[in-house]
Amino acid sequence: VQLVESGGGSVQAGGSLNVSCVYSGFTASSYCLAWFRKSPGMEREGVAALFPPSGSTTYADSVKGRFTISRDNAKKTLSLQMNSLKPEDTAMYYCAARWYRRTDYDYWGQGTQVTVS
Repeated sequence: VQLVESGGGSVQAGGSLNVSCVYSGFTASSYCLAWFRKSPGMEREGVAALFPPSGSTTYADSVKGRFTISRDNAKKTLSLQMNSLKPEDTAMYYCAARWYRRTDYDYWGQGTQVTVS
């Protein structure tokens, strides 16, 4: 299993970024896919998740209405579109995957930094 994030960067408050995660080594239709973030001095926070088989989604209250999680099955890519970014969104963003019957996320990417000033 491999998860590789890309697309982070620096943006001014109010701007937008899209981060992506190319995944491989598992059947996505049986896996929950999610984005987490971690900033210095803060606990890791679940940002958004996408659940099989319906593709239903859930979001942290702090990003609801601003972030959108999506998956492209053909490209094996999980994306997070982030709009109306705030300085408090600054963090390392990680994608993660778990088999749908498990509760813990077993597979993690290396992370991509998002900085909002």
